[in-house]
Amino acid sequence: MKEIYFITHNTHKFKEAAEIAKGHKIPIKWIDIEYEEIQADDLEDIALASCKKLIEIKPELKNKHFFIEDAGLFIESLNGFPGPYSAYIFQTIGNEGILDLMKSKENKAAYFKSVIAFFVNGNIKLFVGKTEGTIITEKRGAKGFGFDPIFLPADEALTFAEMSLTTKNLYSHRQKSLREMFTSLTAFENKKIFGE
Repeated sequence: MKEIYFITHNTHKFKEAAEIAKGHKIPIKWIDIEYEEIQADDLEDIALASCKKLIEIKPELKNKHFFIEDAGLFIESLNGFPGPYSAYIFQTIGNEGILDLMKSKENKAAYFKSVIAFFVNGNIKLFVGKTEGTIITEKRGAKGFGFDPIFLPADEALTFAEMSLTTKNLYSHRQKSLREMFTSLTAFENKKIFGE
């Protein structure tokens, strides 16, 4: 099997992906590139544009199989905010800022969404994962990253930040998009893509 590369500047994302890839017996390698994302309201549009841009600025990637991933936290009572701007909003106001915005909101429903853009043989395929949950009233847990300490998955007692990596990989939005991608490879695309 040819190597698959995960292009991300986020070490936490790579660790999550590598753990899931191991379960599917698909080795992945990390390419640490910080790339600029377009401003858009749709994660699919952002992931697709970022993937195309990477191929433009790094022509050597045309000979590799690689994927990128974009994710966001969408809060119902905030009209989907911070959504595709989650990384920037986390850097500027953090968990505390979101908790402040949610103080007067009765509706705490939210979801995390992950979109993977996978470049293979000149084509880009998208894979999507989504996890429903709620925003709690205070931070809980010191694991994970980003908005993990304030997000409680539906029907679970622990926030993402209170879960071990193995447990989080049972519920997270990212594991859903990754498993969809890896399953498609192992189920019916290995021969087509990798010539095995």
